[in-house]
Amino acid sequence: MKPPAVEKVLLDGAAGAIETDVTDPGDGRVAIALIAHPHPLMGGTKDNKVVTTLARTFHALGCATLRPNFRGVGASAGVHDQGIAETDDLIAVAAYAKQRFGNLPLICAGFSFGSYVQTRVVERIGVHQLVLVGPAVSRFKTGTVPSGTLVIHGEVDDVVPLSAVLDWARPQNLPVVVVPGGEHFFHGRLQVLQQIITQHWHKP
Repeated sequence: MKPPAVEKVLLDGAAGAIETDVTDPGDGRVAIALIAHPHPLMGGTKDNKVVTTLARTFHALGCATLRPNFRGVGASAGVHDQGIAETDDLIAVAAYAKQRFGNLPLICAGFSFGSYVQTRVVERIGVHQLVLVGPAVSRFKTGTVPSGTLVIHGEVDDVVPLSAVLDWARPQNLPVVVVPGGEHFFHGRLQVLQQIITQHWHKP
């Protein structure tokens, strides 16, 4: 998949700048995809390979994509806030996207810690779909999510055990798509991740 052209912007957030990478498929865009990266204190950034795979996949499906850096990462101002202020920042990026691209359906996708923050976002704003990859449910108190949420997890995830995700999903009757042999960062299985998202795609 050819990488789309990336525009780097600095948006205004409560703590200052939010460094964000934006891709735009043009007038044929059908939705906005807001993608959140893994834990910043563990090296997570908007350039994480799972996050960039998500961005390329949603771009190919016709979405304008936005990948912000959380507080204290890259050129984003502020300090890490355990996902609390980060929730406000993602909502600010979503508002920017709506203002720029129009009132298109919003898809919120996150990887690991980013999944946790996105579950907080959807409690406050309306979204078309929530996509959680390697959700860190054993590390952060993660609430219930809307029905229709796409959850993807590696079979042998060594950071967040699959059993913990199943225990979280079971009371919600929430299906979990398991990548056989996949670990937390989906080494060697990014194409499988792309295929799963594409297969579950329903054009808004």
